[in-house]
Amino acid sequence: MMTDPIGDLLTRIRNAGTARHKTTSCAASKLKMAVARVLSEEGFVGEVSSQPGESFATMSIGIRYRDDGRTMVDGIRRVSRPGRRVYVGAGEVPLVRKGLGMAVLSTPKGVMCDRDAREAKVGGEVICEVW
Repeated sequence: MMTDPIGDLLTRIRNAGTARHKTTSCAASKLKMAVARVLSEEGFVGEVSSQPGESFATMSIGIRYRDDGRTMVDGIRRVSRPGRRVYVGAGEVPLVRKGLGMAVLSTPKGVMCDRDAREAKVGGEVICEVW
């Protein structure tokens, strides 16, 4: 039984990059799709797609690499876990690696990156940090 599906998604992305895979896949959910789309929009991962299955839908995430062969994701860390939720206000949205990374937040206006949350002046749950 898996208790942290978002943590599983982040680990699959990290492991696929380390193993030099082109794509990775996992079970799809609305929250996981939203997190993956934010990572794709910010350029950390490639194309995100969902395929219906017999019992559950699966999502496929493309892994992006730099010209020198390293992954675009140098590090990825789960912040808010099932055992310890982390919430921030609009003025407390974290700045990851002095702006070189980004945080993914779940806000009342949807899942968005830290920069968009600052512009919209909303806070929420800090899902993960990527750099």
